[in-house]
Amino acid sequence: MSLMARVERGKTTKPPRILAYGVEGIGKSTFGSQAPKPVFIQTEDGLDEIDCVKFPLATSYEDVVSALSELRTEEHDYESVVIDSADWLERLIFDKLCAQHGVNSIEKVDGGYAKGYTHALTYWREIIGHLNALRTARGMVVLLIAHAKVDRFEDPEAPAYDRYVPRLHKHAAALLSEWCDAVLFATRKFRTQTEDAGFNRKRTIAHAIGQDGGERILRCVGSPSCVAKNRYGITEELPLSWHSFMNALSNNHHPGGQHG
Repeated sequence: MSLMARVERGKTTKPPRILAYGVEGIGKSTFGSQAPKPVFIQTEDGLDEIDCVKFPLATSYEDVVSALSELRTEEHDYESVVIDSADWLERLIFDKLCAQHGVNSIEKVDGGYAKGYTHALTYWREIIGHLNALRTARGMVVLLIAHAKVDRFEDPEAPAYDRYVPRLHKHAAALLSEWCDAVLFATRKFRTQTEDAGFNRKRTIAHAIGQDGGERILRCVGSPSCVAKNRYGITEELPLSWHSFMNALSNNHHPGGQHG
């Protein structure tokens, strides 16, 4: 059959690929537990207080690959795979590379000069290959959870500023962000107020909005304060819940909704 005969038209609906990141304790794992029939591949020990199904704690890169391989080949009824967390998985990748090259730091792999971070992308692509297969062949939602860090962004059109980014090396963060359909930043909603600090000085104070230290939200679009994106046309901030995200996704894919 020729390539022309295989040309596809229209939209193809597939399960979402999501990278959700945020500060510690914001509720990222709880968000993952709300996905449809999730199974967690845990690379860090932090799920004891969450009612969820999970593989044993992965202590090596091979443990993660084995879990993904079994999800591909064994019979099961799970509908979502959650890697918690991507930044601890990155540490396992670094450990593997250090062992291969007989060094004690990713900075020293293959003679240094940041070559270790480039080599790490080979293993990230292997992980993505497994996740792609789970998504296409098994119809599973893919959710990667990560912690956040503050990084300096050198904006060529404006003065440099700090922003929240996933706690991953920039090469891995770029690869995963490009692959995912949505990069969501989990945070709390605050309002700021400028007050007189005396001696002709002003100070800015942040006040939490809502209870429990501030309303927990998902930012779905990037801004100077954080990295975020989505391919679904979602432009608003959402409550930090899977139900809210799916409602927004559904509304923006409806004939009357917005499309990106």
